[in-house]
Amino acid sequence: MAKKIFVSYHSDVEDTAHKNLLVAWSKNDNGFFDIKFNDTSVGVSINSDNANYIKSVIKGKISESSVFLCLIGKNTHNSDWVKWEIDKAVELGKKVVAVKIKSTYQTPENLYGIGAVWALSFTYDSIKKALNS
Repeated sequence: MAKKIFVSYHSDVEDTAHKNLLVAWSKNDNGFFDIKFNDTSVGVSINSDNANYIKSVIKGKISESSVFLCLIGKNTHNSDWVKWEIDKAVELGKKVVAVKIKSTYQTPENLYGIGAVWALSFTYDSIKKALNS
């Protein structure tokens, strides 16, 4: 049975394009994985009036997932949403997998010391290996 995966990413052009590639991979009938996530790229600040509702929805999506996949782009380390999602995944006891779009991108601080499994590159095989480890 396919894994339920919550994909956390910063909502900029590069990260969204790579998230869309993950979605395309998941739609292939190849047994890779089933992506289940809430696209929070609506331009809402984590401190906005809607933040509590959005957080409750995201928490439910993370809770329903078996794996939390953090997609790290150029500015992900500055995203309050991604930081909150990582903390929530850890709180909920989820397996955390991380992958950088480019190896030079900065890691969000709260990914350190939590036992995250790293995909060594943004490739189908590397991500699959990390998800299945």
